[in-house]
Amino acid sequence: MAGPSEPQGRRPASPALFPELELGVPETPGPAREPRALGEWVAHIRDQEMPALGVTIELIHSVTDDEKSTTGRLAQAILQDVAMTARVLKLANSPLYNPTHQPVSTISRAIVVLGFNAVAEIAVAIRVIDALLAGGMRDRLLNEMARGFHSAVQARSLAAMRRDPRSEEVFIAALLSRVGEMAFWCFGGKAAQRLDAAMRAGAHTAEEAQLNVLGFRLRQLSQSLVKEWKLGPLLQSVLEGKSRIGPTEQAILYGERLATEAEGGWDSPGTRRLIGELATFVGTTPETMREELAANSAEAKRIAAYFGAPEAGRQIPQASPEGIPLEEEEAEDPAQSLLEPDPQLQLKILREISGRIAARAGLNEILQLVLEGIYRGVGFDRVLFALLSQNRQQLIGKVALGKGAEGLKQRFIFSLDATPGDLVNEFFRSPRPMRFAPGNNPPGMKLDRLQLVTNTTLACVAPIVVQGRAIGLFYADRLNPASAIDDEAFEAMQLFVQQVSLAVAAVATKRPGQ
Repeated sequence: MAGPSEPQGRRPASPALFPELELGVPETPGPAREPRALGEWVAHIRDQEMPALGVTIELIHSVTDDEKSTTGRLAQAILQDVAMTARVLKLANSPLYNPTHQPVSTISRAIVVLGFNAVAEIAVAIRVIDALLAGGMRDRLLNEMARGFHSAVQARSLAAMRRDPRSEEVFIAALLSRVGEMAFWCFGGKAAQRLDAAMRAGAHTAEEAQLNVLGFRLRQLSQSLVKEWKLGPLLQSVLEGKSRIGPTEQAILYGERLATEAEGGWDSPGTRRLIGELATFVGTTPETMREELAANSAEAKRIAAYFGAPEAGRQIPQASPEGIPLEEEEAEDPAQSLLEPDPQLQLKILREISGRIAARAGLNEILQLVLEGIYRGVGFDRVLFALLSQNRQQLIGKVALGKGAEGLKQRFIFSLDATPGDLVNEFFRSPRPMRFAPGNNPPGMKLDRLQLVTNTTLACVAPIVVQGRAIGLFYADRLNPASAIDDEAFEAMQLFVQQVSLAVAAVATKRPGQ
């Protein structure tokens, strides 16, 4: 039967790894009355303000705990969000995560360099920061966020100086250790205004004001949210304040203390004493320790900008070593021009693909790089990879990137038959690259079935050819009618697709010797 088959019943749609990548921060109405007890505040933030975050974290755990999970699933989920892609790549190229300065141009490479779990945790942290930047008591929120970034970079550095293998986990734990404080100032409403007024009055300490106004400490809210979202035993241990803790937890606590003390000045007596303690903790001199901490404060400012929070970064107290002025960095729009054609990025990804083919990497890794090259390098709105079934009677979408990619993949199922003139049938009778545009379609081709599934008129396809036979295709499109697919983009797309055929040939040649 001609026409796309019904995806229902053929394969269940797998849940998106990051459901809020497309949905954004939910805009649900607040409760009828203001929360009062700690448990009500936890429920309010969990259910009313940040419901998608809990789902995201649960899915992250299911992927990271599954030994069969591939880097492709995580990479695809991140690539659906242009801003997140930019932020992950910035972090992957930062001295904090990449001290050897290995160039990282793709999400797939970022997972290799940083590690699967590290990238997954970064994605969660980016989503948390995005959600918390939505509004609320802006000054208080940014101050808490600045402390979080500052303490995270300092704690990770302390752990690394002690050769702690959990230094990456330390960074995320320290960053999210004030999640309750940040969430309250973002979503606290009138209660946040009352607490702000009480703290500004100065008659009580911050914790005393919290107890008077709320009946609990904001630290307790952090502890409860961390348990609710299962953000890891390390962070839970730190927030519980156990009497006996190890050096890993101590690094986080020291990072928090330094971030707070530095707000009173890097030359204050309290900061000087703490620097001496930290020098003893890692086994170095106070002078060397201060230089390291000063460099970390500058790095924390950059990291905050990479996470999309440059305003918070500007509040981190800086200590330029030996009077050297710190470089001011302008905040960038992470989404700006990311999906415009980028010849330099195309070349970088093509070189990476060539290197991975030479290293006999798996086909899944090559396919992921090709998809990313077409999507980010050539600049398409959606890219899809589809394969013929074993009996060559169906074309089935396998992987897709871009807006609404999961839905496109599920719909992209076509039966092959003898219907003359139909694009899908004719394409596999005579495989060749094709480009479609209003008034400029291949003569004699009927695009009805394809356009019914894709809902766009600007697209191109290119075959995957192995030993002279087409086994599938790559599809790419642009959704804006004004964004024509020019010759340069069409040729670049074909060049990337050719890499898959080369990779398949490389895999075929190594089999006899194994």
